[in-house]
Amino acid sequence: MLTPSTRHRVLALYKELHRLGRDYPDPNYDFNGRMRRMFEKNRNLTDPADIEQALRLGNTSRTTLALYSLRKYRHLKQRYDPPNHDA
Repeated sequence: MLTPSTRHRVLALYKELHRLGRDYPDPNYDFNGRMRRMFEKNRNLTDPADIEQALRLGNTSRTTLALYSLRKYRHLKQRYDPPNHDA
């Protein structure tokens, strides 16, 4: 059974992964569909250790997607923000 704090962590992770998944580099991969199926597969977990393990896996995915977004942002910044040579 999920405690309210664990439920909040799971929902927050799902929302953030869904938001980050919109910018997934390969549109043919269907990241959001796969993520949803993974969350549905783990819906009936009751052991706290299994729930924590699933949350750790989700946090690892979130970190990876955040790094992709950061890489994309840095590339766009380098491309459109001319270097300042006044210094």
